[in-house]
Amino acid sequence: MRMTNGYAPAPFCSPTRKSILTGLTPAKHEYQKDRDNWTKAFRKQMTIPKILKKADPNYVTAHFGKWDARYDDFTPEEMGYDFSDGLTSNNTGGGKNTLRKDETDFPFAMGKAWPKAYDDPKLIFSLTQRSNDFMEEQAKNNKPFFIQISHYAVHLAITYSQKNINKYSKSEKGEKHFVPEFAAMTEDMDEGIGMILDKVADLDIEDNTYIIFLSDNGGRTSIPIGPKQKVARNFPLRGGKGSMYEGGIRVPFIISGPGISPNTHSKVPVTGLDILPTVARLAGYQNPLPQILDGGNLEPIIHNNGLGTVERNSPYLVFHQAANRKPISAIRWGNYKLVKDWRFDKFELFDLSKDVEEKNDLSKEMPELVDKLNKALTQFLSDAHAETKQTDT
Repeated sequence: MRMTNGYAPAPFCSPTRKSILTGLTPAKHEYQKDRDNWTKAFRKQMTIPKILKKADPNYVTAHFGKWDARYDDFTPEEMGYDFSDGLTSNNTGGGKNTLRKDETDFPFAMGKAWPKAYDDPKLIFSLTQRSNDFMEEQAKNNKPFFIQISHYAVHLAITYSQKNINKYSKSEKGEKHFVPEFAAMTEDMDEGIGMILDKVADLDIEDNTYIIFLSDNGGRTSIPIGPKQKVARNFPLRGGKGSMYEGGIRVPFIISGPGISPNTHSKVPVTGLDILPTVARLAGYQNPLPQILDGGNLEPIIHNNGLGTVERNSPYLVFHQAANRKPISAIRWGNYKLVKDWRFDKFELFDLSKDVEEKNDLSKEMPELVDKLNKALTQFLSDAHAETKQTDT
C-alpha cells in the first residue's frame, strides 16, 4: 500500500531518525529549549525495540546502517537494540567531510560523483548481506524479529556500481533527472532492497512479516548533484530537503504485509511517528501506549484498503525545527497546512487537496483559520517546551 500523503517527521535526517525510534516529534527532543537535559531524558523514552520486547520477550532486534545520533551519542544498544553497526553516521557511508588524501582509501566527496565505480557503493551490498544473515538466523531459531535497515544511499556523496553507471550513461537525459551517477546509485539501492525482499520470500515468512519503506526527508535540492536545472527535481512538490514545504517532508512511504491489499494506496496523512505505535500493536502489545507519543496506530488504515482515520493524541500533524536550524514550523489539519517562519512571524496557508504545489497562499483570504492553526501550533510547542528561535549556528 502506497501512502501518498506520507511524511517524514522532519525535513532533515537526524531528527527524523530519532522520531521514528521513539514516536516523538523533534520538537520534543532535538529542538528543546534545554537540550542537554533532554538528552538524558531521551535515553529513558520508549523505543521500537523496547516496546517489542514488552510485547514478546522473545523478540530479537537489530539496526544496521546509518544511526546518526548526532549531538547525543547514545548507542543503538542503549536504546534497546540487540545488534547494530554501532555509532555510524553520514561519513560511515560517504559523507560531506570524508574526502582524504589517499583517494583509494575513502573515495567520497561532498555532493559530487566519484569518477570510478565500486563493488559496494554506499555500503549497500554489505549492509544487505548483514541484514539477510540476521533474518536467516532468526528464522532458523524460530524467533520473532525486528530489523531497521538504514541505507547510506542516496545521501550526499555519489558512488555507484559499474553495471548501473554503464546502464544510465547510455540513457537519454530528462528535464528533472539527468545525472547518470545519481541514477546508478539509486538503482544500486533498489537492488539491495530487492535482495531483502527476496530473502523474506526465500525464508517463507512473507505471511507474517510487515515491511515499511520510507525516506527520512524530502529529495535534496540545496546540495547540487549535477548541473543547475530548470525543472525542480521534486516537482510537483515545492522545495526539498530542509524545507517545510511538501518537497521537504512528504516522502515515499510504502507498507506491505499480512492483511494489506496489494497494489493499493491511501490518501490518509501518515508519518514516521506512526511506526512505533503500529509495530507495537501488530506485535500484540495490548497495554496503553505512552501518552507522550505523537504517532498513532496505522492498523485501521492498512487493514481497511487505505480508508479510515489514525487516532493520535493530537488531531494535527506538527513539523518543527529551531535551535540549530532556522526556526520554521508547519502544521497540517485535514487538507489545510500552515507554514510559519518564526523569524519574521510570517504565515502561509495552503489547501493541499487543490494545491499540492503550494503556489496559492490563502492566509489573507482565511485569517480565522490561520489564527486557529497558529494557536494550535503555539500551544503544542509550548507544551513540548520547544525552542522557537535559532540559538546557535
